[in-house]
Amino acid sequence: MTGVLQTILPVVVMLVIGIVCRRTGLISREGIGALKNVVVNITLPAVLLNAFATTSYTFMDVVVPLLMFAVCLVAWALGKAGGKALGLPSRFVPFLTTGFEAGMLGYALFNMLYGAERTAEFARIDLGQVLFVFTLYKVLLAADGDKKTDVGRLVKDMALSPIIIAIVAGVLLGATGLYRALQPSGVSGVLDACTAFVSAPTSAIILLTIGYDLVLDDIPWAQTAKVVALRLVIMLVLRTALVALLGAIWPQANLTAAINVMFILPPPFVLPVFADDADQRTYVSSALSVSTLVAIAGFAVMAAKG
Repeated sequence: MTGVLQTILPVVVMLVIGIVCRRTGLISREGIGALKNVVVNITLPAVLLNAFATTSYTFMDVVVPLLMFAVCLVAWALGKAGGKALGLPSRFVPFLTTGFEAGMLGYALFNMLYGAERTAEFARIDLGQVLFVFTLYKVLLAADGDKKTDVGRLVKDMALSPIIIAIVAGVLLGATGLYRALQPSGVSGVLDACTAFVSAPTSAIILLTIGYDLVLDDIPWAQTAKVVALRLVIMLVLRTALVALLGAIWPQANLTAAINVMFILPPPFVLPVFADDADQRTYVSSALSVSTLVAIAGFAVMAAKG
C-alpha cells in the first residue's frame, strides 16, 4: 500500500494544487499558459532528446511508428462510424477517439510508474502518434471544417517544433552511434546531466496545469459519456490488436507497459482550439476533462497492480 501511495499520491497532490491555484487565483490563466510553454518547448524536448539518444535502434523502430500511425488512422475511422451509429452530432467525435496526449500527460504518468530509465519504451510508441497528430490529424481537422489546409505552414510548424527537433536530434545521436561513441570521453554523461536537470520538473508542472484546467462544472454528461465510452471501446480493441501483433513480430520488444499507458490517455489537449463555436468548445473540453479523469483512474489501477 505504501508503494502504491508513493506513486499515486504525488499525482493527486499536484492535481489538487492546480485546482487550488485556479480557485484562489494564485496563478493566472496567462501564468498557466506560460508553464505549458515551458513544458512543450523546453522540459519535454529534453526528456525526448535523452530518450531517443540512449535507445538502441533496430529495423522494428521504423515499423512501430508506422503501426502507431496506422492505429491512429483506424481509430479516427472507427470514431467516425461509431459517432454516426450512436447519433452523436458533433464533427469532433472522430477526433476525440484518436490521438493521445502523451506530451502533456503520458510521459509524466509513465515515468512515475516505470522510471525515467524506461522512457525510451514510451517514446518508441509515441513517435508514430506524434507524426499523426502533427500531420494527418491537423489536415483532417481543417478539411472537416471546410477550411483550406496550408500545407506549407503545416510543414513549417512541424519542422520548427522543439519536440520534433528534439526527437530528430535524439534519433541522430542514437541511430548513428554518436552518443555511444562519446561515452568514453564523458561527453554523453554531460548531456545526460543537462537533460536530466532540465527535464526534472516536467511531471510536476504538467500535473499542476492539468489540475488547473480540470473543470467539471456544466458538463453535458449524457453526450460526453457516450463519446468517452466510444473512445474507451476503440482503444481497448486497438490496444489488444497492437499488443498481439507486436508480440508476434517483435516478442522481445517489451512495449506492453508503454502501450497500456498510451491507450488510457485522453485525446490531444489542443483540440478545443479548432472548435467552431462556444457550444462545440464546451463539448470538446468536457470530453477532454472526463477522459483525463479516466486516464488518472487507469493510472491508479496500473499503479495498484504494480
